[in-house]
Amino acid sequence: MRRIIAILFIGVLLVSCGRKTAGKAVSNNQFTTDVLLKTTPVKDQGRSDLCWDYAMLGTMETEHLMQGDSVNLSPDYVARRLIEEQADRLYLTHRGTVSLRGVAPMLLRLINTYGLNHYDAFHCDSTTDYHVICRKVMQMARGSITLNQFNQRMGELLDREIHAAIPRVYMLGAVYTPLEFAHSVCRPGEYTAYTSFTHHPFGEPFALEVPDNRYGDTFMNVPIDSLMNIIINNVRHGHPVCWEGDVTEDGFSFQLGTADIDEPIPLGEVQEERQREFEHHLTTDDHCMEIVGIAHNKESQPYFIMKNSWGSCNPYHGFMYVSFDYVRMKTIAIVAHSL
Repeated sequence: MRRIIAILFIGVLLVSCGRKTAGKAVSNNQFTTDVLLKTTPVKDQGRSDLCWDYAMLGTMETEHLMQGDSVNLSPDYVARRLIEEQADRLYLTHRGTVSLRGVAPMLLRLINTYGLNHYDAFHCDSTTDYHVICRKVMQMARGSITLNQFNQRMGELLDREIHAAIPRVYMLGAVYTPLEFAHSVCRPGEYTAYTSFTHHPFGEPFALEVPDNRYGDTFMNVPIDSLMNIIINNVRHGHPVCWEGDVTEDGFSFQLGTADIDEPIPLGEVQEERQREFEHHLTTDDHCMEIVGIAHNKESQPYFIMKNSWGSCNPYHGFMYVSFDYVRMKTIAIVAHSL
């Protein structure tokens, strides 16, 4: 019953992975920072399902900032290319939809195919409604006579609603194609995706069975203790981690800027309980954020510091303090730098 009430309550306040509560609360929690990596400014994904896009690009941005290289990447460029990719398939097959839902590793495939652009050169207003854009594209696909006509009409729509296509990226006096720029930002094999569930063998990759894994991206399956150590070791060595997990628990509050488990599970039972909740759809794939630090509260309980993409209207200016217990129980997957 507690779980049902939580879902209903959040369903009223929130929409998809662009979830946010209204207003700004004051948190009574006091945290001491142990590790904090550099980040670009907090962004707002607005009316979109692009949390995976923002979180994975944020992870790449922090990785470069920690190396002394400044880079700020465009989620909207990736979104436009994903819409175009799906739209052609929709027109030709008359099947499927145009959707911006996804998982973090999907970003790696997209930029390796279509490239990247700089945020300052390619971004739209946070009031842009991507749900409306996707619906308009689907209507155009059904109403166009030829593929050329459809692509022309769609291109005009995306130019108007998102940003005009840019064939070159200008960065620090250099000129790149979008694909060259992407390869300068992220090398093939630079990141590895991990998960932790017992319905597949540990030590082997598998296509994670969540609705947003629409392209069958694979994740290396490891025990939950190993997954936690991967996060901690990466952050302590200056590498951010992209986190994907459940944000429907009562203890998760963007308004307060914290996430805690009401009743922590004994460590020896976590793996089994994670599996049970996943199989009963009580742990769901809802949202992505970037892990950029480690902190502890006044009781010395450890927390990860996460950069969210719901704007800066919370007590920690858009960041969140997520307890180790919460991450241990409610993580669906992570993407980490390949050390």
